Amino acid sequence: MNTAVIFAGGVGKRMHSKDIPKQFLKMHDKPIIIHTIELFENNPEIDAIVISCVRDYMGYMNELVTKFNIKKVQSIVPGGATGQESIYNGLKAAEKIGNREKDIVLIHDGVRPLINEKTIHDNIESVKQHGSAITSVKAKETIIVVDDNEAIASVNDRPHSRLARAPQSFYLDDILTAHEKAIKEQRKDFIDSCSMMTFYGKKLFLVDGPQENIKITTPDDFYTMRALLDAKENAQIYGLNE
Repeated sequence: MNTAVIFAGGVGKRMHSKDIPKQFLKMHDKPIIIHTIELFENNPEIDAIVISCVRDYMGYMNELVTKFNIKKVQSIVPGGATGQESIYNGLKAAEKIGNREKDIVLIHDGVRPLINEKTIHDNIESVKQHGSAITSVKAKETIIVVDDNEAIASVNDRPHSRLARAPQSFYLDDILTAHEKAIKEQRKDFIDSCSMMTFYGKKLFLVDGPQENIKITTPDDFYTMRALLDAKENAQIYGLNE
């Protein structure tokens, strides 16, 4: 079984939204989280969806799933204090509805609604062939690594630099095992699954994703995302995809 684990446990402080977490902000009369979920709902290779959600919004999330006729959502669980914990809660929910040894999980941000069908397919195929899939894009600008004092520590070679995005996909048993090690070692600071799996010595494989696959974190991201969705809508209306 291929399960999308969508984590939407954050409150989005950098978005500066007054009353609602960023994943529930509306864009084109639909919450951002629903735009994201529908990508997996409408993909024939995805069998199930689990959502790790801000605890206080779990009831609202259930209402949205019903309102927008989402059929593949099998479980909505509370998010955690960190992104790492939110992902773990989602993975445990995936374990309950599936087969830990055989299932593939695609771990995805609830606020990344601009991936495409090819991205999902390539993730699944990479896991089948290599055991992992880290969606990424080529760096368009030079990446500078700085130390704690903001001094330049290194300047990365641009042709060999990538930006890790989502989905990040694995066999369920592999990523759960890594999370269990982190819990045992009281490690709570992994920023994403890619970082965790690298720390525990896993060889990871990259798949190319679309450049527009941005994460909505700040108001600037919100307006960029809206412009990209407008462009996609206009392409459908005016036949620009033909």
